[in-house]
Amino acid sequence: MDHREIEAAIEAVVPATGYRRIYPDLPGMGLSTADGLTGNDDVVTLLGDFIDGLGAGPVMLVGHSYGAYLARGVAAQRPDVVLGLALLCPVPERSRNVPEHNVVRQDADAYDELDRALWAGFDEYFVVRTRATARRYRDHVVPGTTLVDEDSLGCIFAGWAVDVGSSAFAGQTLIVAGRRDSVAGYADACELAERYPHATLAVLEDAGHALMHERPELLAALLGDWLDRLGRK
Repeated sequence: MDHREIEAAIEAVVPATGYRRIYPDLPGMGLSTADGLTGNDDVVTLLGDFIDGLGAGPVMLVGHSYGAYLARGVAAQRPDVVLGLALLCPVPERSRNVPEHNVVRQDADAYDELDRALWAGFDEYFVVRTRATARRYRDHVVPGTTLVDEDSLGCIFAGWAVDVGSSAFAGQTLIVAGRRDSVAGYADACELAERYPHATLAVLEDAGHALMHERPELLAALLGDWLDRLGRK
């Protein structure tokens, strides 16, 4: 994906004022190149440099899926600049105990929002299939899939493992997983809570890997609590 998916999801649930939000295209996605990058640790270093270039002081990192894995690496590499972490459906180094892809809601009119060519991708990603989630998929997910540099990502993913450090991250952390997530599962996310001593862990029923789109009201409450905790520090 490019930045449009997470931008749409986060902008729908975070306060409109008080926070500067920056949504970069990750290397090999959207309009970002991946020249010279040979592994995910290179991407982590690049993201750290990007944060430095902003000159904005401490930052709060929000990552979904692969982005959450990278965010963990940035926090380990640059704990001085990462104030807090929100990890949504985090992908681990190796996923295990992943449930089968089972639909939890299928509205009869869900596909009215989609061209027939988009049905398979929608079905693969979403376990909650409504007109609202179909619109999210059509408007904010599909456009980014046309801009992926598969060759560059293949090179980066060949060096998949990220150095997430051996010491606990001291900042306020939010970990959210979908119980029906057939990509990352939820078992590994539960274990992550032990690595983050100031973490809130939530496993949401009736949500899969597209949790950001499927349970936005719950995500809004969880992100609000996370921001409140950060504001008290």
